[in-house]
Amino acid sequence: MVVLTEKNHISPFFIVCARNKQRVKEKIIELEQMKVSFIIVCGEKIDHPNVVYREPIGKWDAINFAAKFVPNDCSVIVLNDVDTKICNVQQAFEDLNKRAEIIYCKVMVSTGPQVKFYKILDPLRRRLHIAASGEFMLLKKSVWMQVLPVPPCIAEDSYILFRALELGYRAYFCNSTYVITERTRDAKSEEAYKERTTLGIYQALNYTKPPLWINLFYLLLPIVSPMLNLVGEDGRAWAKGIESAIKAHITNRNCTKF
Repeated sequence: MVVLTEKNHISPFFIVCARNKQRVKEKIIELEQMKVSFIIVCGEKIDHPNVVYREPIGKWDAINFAAKFVPNDCSVIVLNDVDTKICNVQQAFEDLNKRAEIIYCKVMVSTGPQVKFYKILDPLRRRLHIAASGEFMLLKKSVWMQVLPVPPCIAEDSYILFRALELGYRAYFCNSTYVITERTRDAKSEEAYKERTTLGIYQALNYTKPPLWINLFYLLLPIVSPMLNLVGEDGRAWAKGIESAIKAHITNRNCTKF
């Protein structure tokens, strides 16, 4: 149970986007055990009062669709992926109360190239908000109302982060609250994943005006990304994926599907 919500008068509402019904049952159990209000937008029809059907156009679309179900009395919006297990949830609510208006949390994977990738990315994100993790993200309702609607964008989480920063809100990367999930298992799938996520961030930058140093980081990314080849096979996959994303961005080959 999220005891903190009662202690500090925080009323959270969880929004979960699911492309299909896989793992929806497990997520329902998890959220019901936490005793929080939630809605799951699912690309397949499921008979449950907290699950609504929406054709899987993209997570950005599912988030916009979910907005109509947000109760008036909630004070915090929580975005959560269906294929995650939430750990130490209390700390994120404490950080939202004390440190910032938008919080995004650590992602834990046990196998695959993402293990190395997060070891590089997370230290950067403690200092520079160059990319969000939408697997578990909290926003005060005042922020939520201003960042919507989310435009067609693969990296809807980074769009929300960049838009909040543009509006002058504080962001914080919470390392203590984390979600456990699975990611790619080999270099080939990691390359495709990196292309998709990087392209999504460039899409998000097209829609927002975040602090200058974020734009500068991605302006320099094509120059510095070849250095990732030094990491080995995984690094070469990241470098190739980033290169492909930049080419897709330049040629305006934008995908917005889940």
